[in-house]
Amino acid sequence: MESKKKLNRIFLILLSLFVVMLGYGILLPTLPYYTERLALEDNLDTDLINFHIGLLTSIYPFFQLLFVVVWGKLSDKYGRKPIIICGLIGFVIMQLLTGLATSLTMLYIARIFGGIFTSSVIPVSNAYLSDITSEKRRTKIMAWSGVAISSGVIFGPAIGGFLYQTDIHIKHTIGLLHLDRFSVPFLFVALLGLIVLFFVMKWLKHSTPVHKFTIQKVSLRFTFTKYFIVLLALSFVIQFVVTLFETVFSIYGKDELGFNSKQVAIGFMLCGSIMAVLQPVFASYGGNILSSKKQIALGLLLSGLSLIAFPFFSNEFLVYGLIVVFAAGGAMVTPNLLSAVSLISNKNTGRNISIQSSTNSIGQILGPILGIWLIT
Repeated sequence: MESKKKLNRIFLILLSLFVVMLGYGILLPTLPYYTERLALEDNLDTDLINFHIGLLTSIYPFFQLLFVVVWGKLSDKYGRKPIIICGLIGFVIMQLLTGLATSLTMLYIARIFGGIFTSSVIPVSNAYLSDITSEKRRTKIMAWSGVAISSGVIFGPAIGGFLYQTDIHIKHTIGLLHLDRFSVPFLFVALLGLIVLFFVMKWLKHSTPVHKFTIQKVSLRFTFTKYFIVLLALSFVIQFVVTLFETVFSIYGKDELGFNSKQVAIGFMLCGSIMAVLQPVFASYGGNILSSKKQIALGLLLSGLSLIAFPFFSNEFLVYGLIVVFAAGGAMVTPNLLSAVSLISNKNTGRNISIQSSTNSIGQILGPILGIWLIT
């Protein structure tokens, strides 16, 4: 494969990951305020608002959990590109439904729909990257995947906060859909999703030939080695901790620290920035100092300790400092875990990464539930 063509393919995959996570990041700091607004319009009990925030956060990864392995098996059989395209189409529809929602019910529908279809994008994109890179460069390319994901989390809150507070005076209702200034961030990212979808359909080439997979029946039976189980357990832990932080910080910052949406957005941007910067650093040079196992252990320790210390600080800058430590720990863990999973089997890379993604989804479901329980 020519180097330039390979770089173009990698760029399109990273762009897809970035846009999907941009949509995720746009909602992060605004979800408590958006949920509160829709709940009040539905005349719901205000005491249940935090419950709905937690449920809306959890229901997205729950449906990802249900479908991610299916997408992974289909990608092993039919190729990565068609599955990525399906995921991007679902992503665009989810953003449109979110931006035009007039009730919490519509917001739940949007989150469920998005969970089903976007569950294909990240694991199958990582499987695509695994297909076209050597084992020697696997950790580095997975780190760049992490950079694309983290960059979406960086710019999402910033773009969402800016567009959410613009003085665009539009207000129009079409049936059950409502268009106003709160719709702008989601319509913006839906448009970006459409553009990326066009690029992927037109220019992304298929990865490795899949004929050796299509002659076999697709089996849903899995064999797990002890090593794979350990990697899955660690993946669960880090995702549980990350989503616990995301849920608690948005609500705790709003209700207890008195942060406005911009201050909450700064926290998420800071977290994403640190992870985006440090993931390729640890992937490229961390191995010269610590082995992958030691990087994972140290990263989990840093993230865990910073999360435990979080409730004991109320100063804005000290809170941001804890976020930096938390993100640095996550940056050590994520690329090393993903690389280790991708190296287990060349034949079932899509399946294995999808199983890891399912494990991540379980952590993403339970993290918000525990977080909501702890602060209510």
